[in-house]
Amino acid sequence: MSEVKRTPGDVLRETRRKDSQSKRAKVLATVDAMKAKGEPITFLAVARAAGVSRWLVYAEGVREHIEAAMKSQAKSERRSKQAGRDASAASLATDLALVREENKALREERDRLKKAVQRSLGAQLDQAGTKELTERVNELLAAVERITLERDEISAERDELKRKLTEAEDDLAAARAAGKEMFKRINRT
Repeated sequence: MSEVKRTPGDVLRETRRKDSQSKRAKVLATVDAMKAKGEPITFLAVARAAGVSRWLVYAEGVREHIEAAMKSQAKSERRSKQAGRDASAASLATDLALVREENKALREERDRLKKAVQRSLGAQLDQAGTKELTERVNELLAAVERITLERDEISAERDELKRKLTEAEDDLAAARAAGKEMFKRINRT
């Protein structure tokens, strides 16, 4: 048996064919996924979602599948409009007016609640501030009283020391005078 040798061209053609089939399958799967999710199907959207070149989505065999999906979406949209699933312009305008009124009421309620919270916090701060200030004033008054007592004690101690100093000076002067007198008597004799 003889084995058929494949040329590099054959290998390249086979690789390209497999790559093309893979990309075409990816495009078809992407179209089905977009259709299932309800995403709008266009040639450009499919090419971007599948990550393939634009020319591939227009290629024979792929283009027909995309066109069929686009027609199916268009029919589905028409049916939903005919069934009354889509709201009319007047209905949408009414809904919009109701939402605006509700938003206005919610803003007013938010502002009212915000002011109430601010008043409450202000009162709490005032109470806390008054209490803390009263405590601090009491602490300072106690400190003033303690310092006054210490000052009076120190003044009394100072006065006592002055008195003792005066006495010591007087005793020293008397001792000097007595010493001089003694020296005079000793020298005379």
